[in-house]
Amino acid sequence: MSAGEAVGSGDAARAGDAVSRVTTDVLDAAVSHAVEDAVGGPECGAVVTFRGVVRDVDDDRGVTGLDYEAHPDATAVLRRCVDAVAAETGLRVAAVHRYGTLVVGDVALVAAAAAGHRREAFEACSLLVERIKAEVPIWKRQHFTDGVSEWVGL
Repeated sequence: MSAGEAVGSGDAARAGDAVSRVTTDVLDAAVSHAVEDAVGGPECGAVVTFRGVVRDVDDDRGVTGLDYEAHPDATAVLRRCVDAVAAETGLRVAAVHRYGTLVVGDVALVAAAAAGHRREAFEACSLLVERIKAEVPIWKRQHFTDGVSEWVGL
């Protein structure tokens, strides 16, 4: 199935908008399932989910946690990213990004894409994650084990 055969782009955008948002809520298994459910369907043989997890190291420095700050328009921008990727690929995509204080192991981003076949789903999910990182006004402050902190993406 080609990308255009999976679902009409208008339907794809509506499916993703149903759950796509920026939130302070913990991104747990229930949220991941909701994102997957928003994109999946009986015609989809592949649902690809990405979970961005806070890791304990960055550039060989120990990390204790992160603070994410979100612009008030972040949800609207995230939804525009979802809509654009859905329109470009013809697939259902969705994403939820967390902001606030996160510790090592917390999930910061859940993104998903569904397609008839795995290649299209992987490519659409990757495109969505890259678009979110590039466009959504969310800034990250990393806290290191040596007590120093620094902002990323300002």
